[in-house]
Amino acid sequence: MTLHPEAPAEATAAEAQAAIADEFAFFSDWSERYQYLIDLGRKLPPFEDALRIEQHRLLGCQSMVWIVPSGDADRLTFTAASDSAIVSGLIQLALRVYSGRSAREIVDTPPDFVASIGLARHLSPTRSNGLSALLGFIRETAQRALA
Repeated sequence: MTLHPEAPAEATAAEAQAAIADEFAFFSDWSERYQYLIDLGRKLPPFEDALRIEQHRLLGCQSMVWIVPSGDADRLTFTAASDSAIVSGLIQLALRVYSGRSAREIVDTPPDFVASIGLARHLSPTRSNGLSALLGFIRETAQRALA
């Protein structure tokens, strides 16, 4: 089993959130933003079939989502996948903000990008619940690493 710990593109989680807001501001309507989410989801690193097991399944999502954390309080990395194109894009956004960061930075950085790009208003209730479950899992993993 190979996990793909990549260094974050932006130096901080706050910078990643600002970059995401800038990217989404480029699109004039939500059909374009949904297409961009789908395109982002295609950029998720490969996720091995051997990791698609119940132990790694994220509960609270209507779609199938698997997430595997690795690392420690100094640097947590998350590898994840979904069977849904839009959810894969949401995963890519969350990993861009949080994966490869310290547990302290993860805990101290609220997911402001969700509101800043309008996700809260434009996701279905089930996708919104799934995104909350994903962000909660990442935060809880960071809190456990700090304990």
